[in-house]
Amino acid sequence: MSLKMPGRYLSEEQLTGFGRYKYCSVDTSPVSNYVMHPFWNSVVKLVPPWIAPNLLTFVGFLLTVTNALLLAFYDYSFCASSDDYPNYPPIPSWVWIVCAVNHFLAHTLDGIDGKHARRTNSSGPLGELMDHGMDSWASLFMPTCLYSVFGCGDFSCSPLRVFFILWNVHICFLLSHWEKYNTGILYLPWGYDISQFVLLMAYIITYFKSYKFWKFLVPAINLSSGEIVEMSLYIGSFGMSFPVSLYNIYTGYKTNTLKQKTLYEGMRPLFPVTTFLIMTTLWAVFSPSDIINKDPRIFYWMVGTVFSNICCRLIISQMSMTQCEAFNWMLYPVGLTMGLVFGVPLFTQRENLMVWILTIFCILAHIYYAVCVVQEMCQHFGLRCFSLKKSSQD
Repeated sequence: MSLKMPGRYLSEEQLTGFGRYKYCSVDTSPVSNYVMHPFWNSVVKLVPPWIAPNLLTFVGFLLTVTNALLLAFYDYSFCASSDDYPNYPPIPSWVWIVCAVNHFLAHTLDGIDGKHARRTNSSGPLGELMDHGMDSWASLFMPTCLYSVFGCGDFSCSPLRVFFILWNVHICFLLSHWEKYNTGILYLPWGYDISQFVLLMAYIITYFKSYKFWKFLVPAINLSSGEIVEMSLYIGSFGMSFPVSLYNIYTGYKTNTLKQKTLYEGMRPLFPVTTFLIMTTLWAVFSPSDIINKDPRIFYWMVGTVFSNICCRLIISQMSMTQCEAFNWMLYPVGLTMGLVFGVPLFTQRENLMVWILTIFCILAHIYYAVCVVQEMCQHFGLRCFSLKKSSQD
């Protein structure tokens, strides 16, 4: 008997759309095509054929979460890698090599899960949804892990600037799926594999050289190591990802191949994320207790979790070829919490506690949503999420 869970998040229209879905992507990255794919093609042969591809996806995600939790334990305030905060002990060196190994394995599993699915004739929309859905949440954890390498003090960036870096990463991720929502094709960004290499090398170098290796200025331009990374991320976004997405959509418009026939429908996926960006920016900048400096990590996690929920719903819409939501319900608790923090003195004095409550609520709600969606797809297609065996149907 298959497990039935309360709640219904997928409509019949979406489930029917998933049944017609065919994966279509374009990957022109030299790093991906000439380095990563040959490596993954060799590695996937080592995976036993009875292992479900979704299990590879989930384990890879858990390794990324493990890194985030490990660094949060040893460096919750992002002060451990900064000489400006001598009261915070440095992160133990063994943590960095553990993070490096976990990151390498997570990236590898993310690269071979689809190959293993094709190898075992188990490809389908469930696997892609889990893969991209978990990646949307990982876009929170990986940048915050990198922040622990540089710290929030000397030769680095302030928590507010990292907040905008985090949004930059989120927007880059969303653009790929917004592009697919309009064109029907997933154009894989060049920056993804490069960023994975950068984070891996950051872990390894910090293990051998300690965080002090990153305390330098580039002489000619007088920028610190942290500022160089910050600038590189923005260049990669506004110099590459965003223009390429617009060009691909424009090409679809000129050739009359766009999936969305009106400007309004094409822009719908951007409405909730733009609203959320404005809300959280106002909160971070005008916070009564300066929450972005007082407790940046919990604020980042709240932002990244709600973003992931918004993005997952977009992924579902573009895969099922249904209309994307113009508003995400999680903006209600975020707005309510903001209203209490900014408008009620009792809650203003407890802003940090309010953000904690909001974040825990959003995490639990997002996990529940994800589990329900996966369960509904498994029931509809007669699948077992982490097994290649078919499930029994009622």
